[in-house]
Amino acid sequence: MSSAQGSHRAERGSRRAASRPQSSVASYEAPTPYETDLADTYTPAYELREPRLPRQTPVPPPPVPLDEPGADGRAGARRAARRRKGDRPDTLRRLVPQALVVAFLAGGTTAFVANDKAVRIDVDGTSRTLHTFAGDVEELLAEEGVATGEHDQVSPAPGTTLASGDEIEIRHGRPVALTIDGQRRQVWTTARTVDAALRQFGVRADGAYLSASRSSAIARHGLSLDVRTERSVTFMADGRERTIRTNAATVREAVDEAGITLHDQDTTSVPADSFPRDGQTITVMRITGTREVREEPIPFATEKSSDSTVFAGTEVVAEQGKEGMRKVTYALRTVNGVKQKPKKIAEEVVREPEKQVVKVGTKPLPTSVSGTDGLNWDGLAHCESGGRPGAVDSTGSYGGLYQFDGQTWRSLGGSGVAQDAPAQEQTYRAKKLYVQRGSSPWPHCGRRLYK
Repeated sequence: MSSAQGSHRAERGSRRAASRPQSSVASYEAPTPYETDLADTYTPAYELREPRLPRQTPVPPPPVPLDEPGADGRAGARRAARRRKGDRPDTLRRLVPQALVVAFLAGGTTAFVANDKAVRIDVDGTSRTLHTFAGDVEELLAEEGVATGEHDQVSPAPGTTLASGDEIEIRHGRPVALTIDGQRRQVWTTARTVDAALRQFGVRADGAYLSASRSSAIARHGLSLDVRTERSVTFMADGRERTIRTNAATVREAVDEAGITLHDQDTTSVPADSFPRDGQTITVMRITGTREVREEPIPFATEKSSDSTVFAGTEVVAEQGKEGMRKVTYALRTVNGVKQKPKKIAEEVVREPEKQVVKVGTKPLPTSVSGTDGLNWDGLAHCESGGRPGAVDSTGSYGGLYQFDGQTWRSLGGSGVAQDAPAQEQTYRAKKLYVQRGSSPWPHCGRRLYK
């Protein structure tokens, strides 16, 4: 609206007011459209005391008394213009700080967006996408509380700088007590299943026995895994050769798989509980056996004592010893038709042995016998026994240098038998016999005494 139009409207309003009769009570006149358009209707939110309820009828402004100065239209227009002009600095004062805050927030938002990264993290197959301000992989793992150890795998490496869109993979190590064909060892794997772990270890499991199925999961605390690979084993039994493929844990199991039956005492060439090796040849031994009880003598002990009544070099048995007796049980075995050496498995003493007491002479021997010293005793001894003091004839009745029989020897004062006495004593007893009977005790060799 132009200012001229506003002035004409104000003058028409003044003429209408002058034509109406004056009253002591001021009458209300609605504001003109001009005044309404120029009014400042902005009120800051912090100045509002009570919010206006929906559909609440606005309260009209109080009427302006007609008798007050400045109630005419022209004066009101001037006041509205002054209010509008005076309100501009306040509006600027409010807008400048707001603009500064918006600029600051815009700069901070730019920095925020620049440092925020969207990364994907995969922990043992469980993945998720997250936003982070971490600068590298190690900082991200610490921020997410993911602990790693020397057996764990982190890709990329912990010191790698992070960028938006990166993928971080963590595989925790799992301990496995692995036994392969009886050989036990402790290993670590990042595989989560038995099948993946076997591939990682390079174990060929075709035809093998596994203590856990291939699809079994390996927990963080690990597991024990027994692997028995398929092996070739040859059996020799009953004159036949049999070769089988087996993953048996013991020789006994492999024997059963080969269809061989062990009876009673039958056994194998290697312990039945041992592990069958690849390429091994095992012999089955057919055993038959019996028991036999035998009576065996127990030797007696000999006790010797000195006796001054017996010539030196002579031993006399004072108490004859007696052998004991025992019963011994032997196991007699035949292995594949061949008899084995008997094995003693038990024994029982039936009779204890009795010791033998022997008296050892200490009496000096006489050096000569009257009337016999000039005879050829060496020639007689050589003829009778070949000069051997311990000689015994084929019948066992005669012995010694001069072939005494037991009765004759004892009648001459000898003890025991002649062949056990010293040569000097035998010669002495022979001289005594000669004094009694001449050379007649030696009918064939007696003539040698005179040569």
